[in-house]
Amino acid sequence: MQIAESNKLSRFPLHGWTGVLLIALFWWVNWGLDGMRTHWAFFPLWLGYCLTVDGLVASRKGTSLLIRSKTRYIGLFLVSVVGWWIFELLNWRTQNWSYLGIEAFTRLEFALLASLSFSTVVPAVFGTAELVRTFKWVQELKPGWVIASSKRNVWFFFLLGWSMLALMLAWPRYFFPFMWLSVFFILEPINLWLGNPTLAASAAKGDWRPMISLWFGGLICGFFWELWNFYSFPKWVYFVPFVDFAHIFEMPLLGYGGYLPFAMELFALYNFVLGLFGKQGRSYVNLG
Repeated sequence: MQIAESNKLSRFPLHGWTGVLLIALFWWVNWGLDGMRTHWAFFPLWLGYCLTVDGLVASRKGTSLLIRSKTRYIGLFLVSVVGWWIFELLNWRTQNWSYLGIEAFTRLEFALLASLSFSTVVPAVFGTAELVRTFKWVQELKPGWVIASSKRNVWFFFLLGWSMLALMLAWPRYFFPFMWLSVFFILEPINLWLGNPTLAASAAKGDWRPMISLWFGGLICGFFWELWNFYSFPKWVYFVPFVDFAHIFEMPLLGYGGYLPFAMELFALYNFVLGLFGKQGRSYVNLG
């Protein structure tokens, strides 16, 4: 048993250990120092998370996002910036969260610092999803409910996505949860029509392992986002109608459910952006 564990640790790559060191250092910095610190400590903390998770994936299956392509791995950070500002724009209407300490920065400073900080969202979620996919209980899941990618179904989901978005924009107090569904239902049909990788292709075969991996990837990252945010400054706080109770850190308990479809939206957005640059074909994110 000791030999097996030793061999497993020996396969843990250098960038994974770098990630562990970044987490250890900047977790302490982010929680231990007084005054403003999160605006510069958040990125290295979450870079450490990304590298640690990537190292765990590499140690478990011999490959990972970073190992497969350093260039595409950097691209995850760039797409993350685009994706996060889409949700910030939608939040301008719903006002579900705001930032304490934002008044200390100019608009340009906040935009640049927030872009850097939230550039880690996509690599964190995708790396964690790939890690979840390596576990035996996910690998051995049997085929389940089949959702055919028929013309009728695709158009139904596409129109459903736009309807959700319209309802959210018109009555944000009641339909704010559609922020975490509408983007996926709009982009997934477009990806199908353009020949980009989709989750619909797996659902058409009854294979829910990619979706489940993303769900748990988003939920695990959500837990750490809320955990590390709790004693941060600047930090975000929530204003969620009807469900603002039973908080775990700043987030209401039911709010964690939004991290499941959020991960799917990120997957659809990433493949849509890649498709715009002609990067079609097999997905770089290996969840199959």
